[in-house]
Amino acid sequence: MADKTDVLIVGSGFGGSITAYHLAAGGAKVTVLERGPWVKTEEFEHDFLLGSSYTRIFDFVVGDGMSLLGGNCVGGGSVVYFAAMPRAPKFVFERHGSIGRRMWPAELSRDALDPWYDRVSESLPVYKQDWADVSYAGGLWGALCNHSGRTANPAPVAVDNSKCTNCNWMMAGCRFDAKRSMLTNYLPAAIAHGAEIRPLHEVQKLTRNDDGGYRVHYNVIDDEDYRLHHESGAIDAKIVILAAGAGATPVILQRSEAALGKMPHGVGRYFSGNGERLNTAVLNEDRVRDVLGLSREDGKAYAANQIGKGPTVANWDKLDGSLPEYERFSLEQLYFPPGLGTILAQVPGMESPAWFGPEKKEMIKKWASWLTIFQMTEDDNEGVFGTPPPTGNAYRISQQMLGRGPLRYDPTENTRRGWALADAECKEILEKDGLATVAPWTNDVVGAYTVHPLASCRIGDDAATSALHPNHELRDHPGIFVTDSSSVPGALTVNPAMTIAALAERSVPGIVRAAQARGVDVKYGAPSPLGETSGRDGVINLPVTVAGS
Repeated sequence: MADKTDVLIVGSGFGGSITAYHLAAGGAKVTVLERGPWVKTEEFEHDFLLGSSYTRIFDFVVGDGMSLLGGNCVGGGSVVYFAAMPRAPKFVFERHGSIGRRMWPAELSRDALDPWYDRVSESLPVYKQDWADVSYAGGLWGALCNHSGRTANPAPVAVDNSKCTNCNWMMAGCRFDAKRSMLTNYLPAAIAHGAEIRPLHEVQKLTRNDDGGYRVHYNVIDDEDYRLHHESGAIDAKIVILAAGAGATPVILQRSEAALGKMPHGVGRYFSGNGERLNTAVLNEDRVRDVLGLSREDGKAYAANQIGKGPTVANWDKLDGSLPEYERFSLEQLYFPPGLGTILAQVPGMESPAWFGPEKKEMIKKWASWLTIFQMTEDDNEGVFGTPPPTGNAYRISQQMLGRGPLRYDPTENTRRGWALADAECKEILEKDGLATVAPWTNDVVGAYTVHPLASCRIGDDAATSALHPNHELRDHPGIFVTDSSSVPGALTVNPAMTIAALAERSVPGIVRAAQARGVDVKYGAPSPLGETSGRDGVINLPVTVAGS
């Protein structure tokens, strides 16, 4: 006999936690199944060893031409993100991309999404930094941009700087609760309203019940070796919300097709890596000191030690809507931890491949002078998911973190051109007056790579190219909604967390109506989970009716 719930949510990142809070606060019985472990604040470790919290909470899946790095824990991607929270530029919502016509639903624009951005900004909350808040590496990037005639801006972040210790381990969770992940706001608020969170429950497929609801089938995963399954089970629900991420949600739906019937064409297609690419610069410390006049009290011009923060300063000069598509991108200073960042960094000035050998050994000796720049460009949504693995979203290679997935990604000329333009801009900024030498990371080892996978089950008006209606309901399968990064139509040219969260907020009124139609006693209108503003002023004035739902 299967358990029963009103709403079953798969995944506990932004898309899962936000919907869980609103539906639980509105009176629904909510159950959240999360594939990864539940790691508490004090359990986040500053260590890269296998078995540490670092390897337990990440999911690194190697595909054919593209590798994905994401969260694997209660709180999902919000636990491992760098907490940079810019809003997408207005031109993003008008993009045509690979389909040659507007990708986003007609009803959605930056102006239309702004009230939902505001809601997220209050709930986390998001903080607009000034130059006193940025890291030394961020300040250096700002100085380099200024020296080359460009501009730079402190990035808005979901970080409580009064709690931040500048340890620079924020990508591995935050043991100080300075980073505002879902563990600090929506998720505890959902639990306070009765939502049940079940960690180490990996959803395999959905089947349909005779009453029009759904049965969600799962395996219970071993806490130490994710290749091992202890038992299986199922839960019946009137509404199912998939929020497992752009690398897992389409796989679950593909595996469910045999039981549910044909999936929309857009399921597992039009995947975007957010056009992401990284460059590593090796700074010439003498030139930095002499030309930029930068040095610390100890006389060092710069040292990329494991101190500071992740991304704090971005160059947005190319986020210009008047530029042609694929020529728009952002450049963001970033600290990337040892491991892949060390392996994939190439030796500047060498012919490819230059990610190993004696020259690379000499480059690594200068690791304290490295500066990593994160590029977010416009790609062509060229990713396609193949046959699902027998279980989960990937063939598990190691007991934690590493898997081989069914994604195939062959970058088009448009995507490659965007990367090349961003590479050239990086080179102009960093190598001016001999301040540094720079080279993009290699694609030879794991193909392209993304920490922000998007669009594998995207919303849209066109049934041929979008898996979801504009209200996030799966086409031809009423009662199934998708609210994670896979619902975002395409690359955003900035960090996508704020947009993912805003879209999840926007989806809730339509989900509430669908649940009401299926007999669930639930209402919409809960205040901000922290109540810092809306708890005083009453419910934020947002539309209860969403067009197109």
